[in-house]
Amino acid sequence: MSGIKVEFSVQMRGEQCAEKIHNALKDAGKIHIDATEGRVTIETKEPWCILKEKIESTGRKAVLVGFGGQSAVAIINTTGSDVDRTPIQGVLRFSALTRDQPGLVVDGVVDGLTPGLHGLHVHEAGDVSNGCASIGGHYNPRDSPHGSPDNAPDERHAGDLGNIRADEDGRATFRFVDPVLAVWDIIGRSVAITANADDMGRGGNAQSHVDGNSGERIACGIIARSAGIMENFKKLCACDGVTLWDERYKPIAGADRSQKL
Repeated sequence: MSGIKVEFSVQMRGEQCAEKIHNALKDAGKIHIDATEGRVTIETKEPWCILKEKIESTGRKAVLVGFGGQSAVAIINTTGSDVDRTPIQGVLRFSALTRDQPGLVVDGVVDGLTPGLHGLHVHEAGDVSNGCASIGGHYNPRDSPHGSPDNAPDERHAGDLGNIRADEDGRATFRFVDPVLAVWDIIGRSVAITANADDMGRGGNAQSHVDGNSGERIACGIIARSAGIMENFKKLCACDGVTLWDERYKPIAGADRSQKL
């Protein structure tokens, strides 16, 4: 699997902090640390959430601020709206393998799932006005049958991404390459997680050829363009004074956002 560049802003002071972070990440890939700017860039094959945990194991706070070259992100929850706080919460990131060819890395972490397998699909529409019910069918520009992500492009929906597995704590952490999708084709669409496992079109009935018998859409999110490496230099939200480091503990919107921690 190809490595992808991932960028974090990290609270650090001096070369001693940088050395501790480098040691924590030494097996993760190619590392570049700018202690003055508080920036850590890694070319890696590991999920971004694992890298974040390794950095924060040194006692420093870290925030993901850039991902690959052409990239996109979806904030996942039950209603598909990133201002809601729901039992299922997560982030999926899509990063192009090359600038001009299809194929991307899908990298994500989702909490609040029941343990076991759940289907993962890109859907046609970026409309969450009626929650996950209004995002349309699977993205299927070739009018292909439902299938496995390992199938040829004309033997699967372009949006068929297979299954993710939640552990006993309800967390699914995953990273894989899809050779069919392109970042520029999925921005503005949605991604959804289903209640059941996807049977990859092998269920022997009509529903299997529609959605793999994967059941209800239990969480979804709109796919939006995200910052690439060295594109996000945000340090402070000027509108409400919330710092980059406090922002992850705050609601995305509403009166509680401006309250002190």
